[in-house]
Amino acid sequence: MNGSTMSSPAAARGFARPTCFLFLVAVAAILLVAPLVTYPLFLIKILCFVLFAAAFNLALGYAGLLSFGHAAFFGGGAYIAAHAAKVWHLPFELAVLSGTAFAAVLGLVFGALSIRRHGIYFAMITLALAQLVYFMAVQMPFTGGEDGIQAVPRGNLLGMIDLRNITAMYYTALGGTVIGLVIIWRAVNSPFGHTLSAIRENETRVTSLGLKPDRYKLIAFTLSAALSGFAGAMKAIAFQLASLVDVTWHMSGEVILMTLLGGMGTLIGPIVGSTLVVGLEHYLSTTGLPITFIIGLFFVTCVMMFRRGVFGELKLFLDRRKA
Repeated sequence: MNGSTMSSPAAARGFARPTCFLFLVAVAAILLVAPLVTYPLFLIKILCFVLFAAAFNLALGYAGLLSFGHAAFFGGGAYIAAHAAKVWHLPFELAVLSGTAFAAVLGLVFGALSIRRHGIYFAMITLALAQLVYFMAVQMPFTGGEDGIQAVPRGNLLGMIDLRNITAMYYTALGGTVIGLVIIWRAVNSPFGHTLSAIRENETRVTSLGLKPDRYKLIAFTLSAALSGFAGAMKAIAFQLASLVDVTWHMSGEVILMTLLGGMGTLIGPIVGSTLVVGLEHYLSTTGLPITFIIGLFFVTCVMMFRRGVFGELKLFLDRRKA
């Protein structure tokens, strides 16, 4: 009797809860002390790309929308936030929110124009629209052209905390990233998120139930765009720079790489993938080795060995062990 009780699903869940809690406590402790052992600006870059990849995964991993244009939202949010902070002299909070709002509106427009297409057609439309944003960033006077917007003031958080202190900027970026990840977690674990997964698996069946898949996909795409702009806005103010690098199609390809490498359709996968890619780029930049070639080789190796991504394969292994 006791043996069957201990092996029941309820007992397994009871065991998993404290384990998960201890894991979260350990991660929180590491993140809090990380600036003491690692350069904070490097950590801020990881945090911004973690949120960017997680936001992209909301569109790809849960709604099944492969977008080649997410750099438009990331870079667009960066440009608007940098301009708002430097030219309009808005405080940090309003500058970041303005970049996020711009990315949300841009995502709504992109989604309305492309959401009725599927597969490669959807991807190509988003790529074409993102290239329009890139050429606007090159030509429009306020973006600074190839020089970008430089010397962006960080300002103060809530009018009290001086963000010129890089450690304070790190904890601010950490807080913003956590807020973004909580929003994504809440979205995918709600009835809305379950509907998105159903649409990804069988859109025809969802339509037959009386739901409108295009509406759900548009909301998911807009939310993904807004959070991508939020990540780009934080990065621009933290690095005091908004540049063309943030809106190139290479950036869209890089976030796809991060998501697939970590494991799409999971909350942890994009976090793992973005940390690996940004870490590799950072440490290889001082070696003189061809960074793009090595990351590409690493990606091919991981795809061949871990078809579901690094975390996806680990999750599958643990699920099998639990079963």
